[in-house]
Amino acid sequence: MNNDTAVPMTASSTTGVNYRWVILAICTLNFLMSFVDRLAWANLSLSVSESMGLPLSTLGAYLTSFYVGYVAFNALGGILSDRLGARMVLIISMLSLGVFTGLFGFTQNFGQGLALQLFMGFAAGADFACCVKLIVTWFDKSSRGRAMGLFMIASSLGVVVTNLLVPSLAQAVGWQNVYHILGLVTFGLGCVSIFLLRNGPVDNSPAPLKAVLKLMRNRNVLFLTLAGFGGFWGTWGFAFWANALLVKHEGFSAIEAGGIVSLAGIAAIFGKPAFGLLSDWIRNPKLIAVICLLFFSAMLIIFGQLQGKTAFMIGAPLIGLGAFVYSPLLAVMVGEIAGAKYAGSATGLTAAIWQLASVIVPVAVGFVFQSTGSFNVAFTVLAAGPLLGALMLMCLKVKPVKISD
Repeated sequence: MNNDTAVPMTASSTTGVNYRWVILAICTLNFLMSFVDRLAWANLSLSVSESMGLPLSTLGAYLTSFYVGYVAFNALGGILSDRLGARMVLIISMLSLGVFTGLFGFTQNFGQGLALQLFMGFAAGADFACCVKLIVTWFDKSSRGRAMGLFMIASSLGVVVTNLLVPSLAQAVGWQNVYHILGLVTFGLGCVSIFLLRNGPVDNSPAPLKAVLKLMRNRNVLFLTLAGFGGFWGTWGFAFWANALLVKHEGFSAIEAGGIVSLAGIAAIFGKPAFGLLSDWIRNPKLIAVICLLFFSAMLIIFGQLQGKTAFMIGAPLIGLGAFVYSPLLAVMVGEIAGAKYAGSATGLTAAIWQLASVIVPVAVGFVFQSTGSFNVAFTVLAAGPLLGALMLMCLKVKPVKISD
C-alpha cells in the first residue's frame, strides 16, 4: 500500500492546520542551532589549534569524529522517530547536544576534544530525520516543497550566522566561551520544544523494521542515496574548508573569509524557499535538483580559480545557490518515495549515507591541499561530488514504494 497517510486536520489549537506553522518554526530553529553548533568549528578551528598546539593536519580529525557520531545516529534516530515519535527523539537530541556543546568549551587536550565532538555528533544525529518526519506528517504533498524549502533555510542561515557572528564573538570572549554560549542556547531550545512540539496527526503506530529494510533495498531509494552523497560531498567540503583555505592560501583574515563564505548562505536563504515553491508548482523536484547539482559542480571548479576579494565575493553567492538549494528537493523526494509512515526511517537511513561524505571529505580535502598546496585542485576534488549526484538523479524515478506491513 502507499504509505503517504496524511489525514485531515481538525481546528484544535495543537492539531489544526495553522499549528503546522508552529511545528515548522520550532523544527527550523532546532535545526538552525544544530548547524551553528557544528559549523562553529570551521571558524574556531585555527584558534583551538593555536590554543592547544595542534597541527593543521589534525583539525579534520575533529570534524570526522563529529560526523562518525552524526552518521550513526542519523540512521538510528530516523528509525526511532518512526517507532517512538519524532517529538520525543528530537527533544532528547537537542537537550543532549546543548550539554555536550557547552562541555566542549572546557576541552584541555586533543583526546578530550575528539571524544566530545563524537558525543556532539551522536546528540545531533537525529535532528534532520525527526524534523523531516514532523514536516511530512504535518504538511500534505501539495505544500511540502515550500515547507521543506523554508525548513532547510536553517542550514544556509546557519552558515550565515556562524560566519558573521562566531569570529567576532570569539575575539571578544574567546573560543571556549563561544561554545558555552552555544550550549546554553541549544539546551534552551530543547526546553522550549518540550512545550510546543507535537507529533503529526497521522498514523503514529510503530513502523515495522522488516518494512523499513524492504524500503531501503528499493532501486530508486539507492539512486537517491548516492545522489545525496555526491551533493553533500561538495556542500560540506566547501562549508568546512572554504574558511581555512581562504585564510591559508589567499591571506584573508578570519573575519574576511567568514564574510565571503556567509554570502553563499545568504543566497541559499532566498533560493531554498523559492525553489521549494517552484517544485510544488511544476511537480518535478528531480529536474530542478539535477540542474542545481550540475551548476554547483561547475561553480566549484570556477571558484578554485578565482583571485582577489571581489571575485570571491561574486562567486560565493553563486556557489550558495548550487550548494544548498538541492537539499530540500532531495528531502521532498524521500518523503514522496517513502510516505509519511516511513519518512523518519527513510530520511535517517539515506541521510546517514549522505553524511558519510561529510566524514570523508574534510580529511580528503585536507590531505589534497596539504599535498599539493593547490586551491584549484582542492576545489576540483569537491566538484566531483555534485557531478556524481546529478548523474544518479538522472537514473531516478520518483514514485512511492508499495510496502505491505
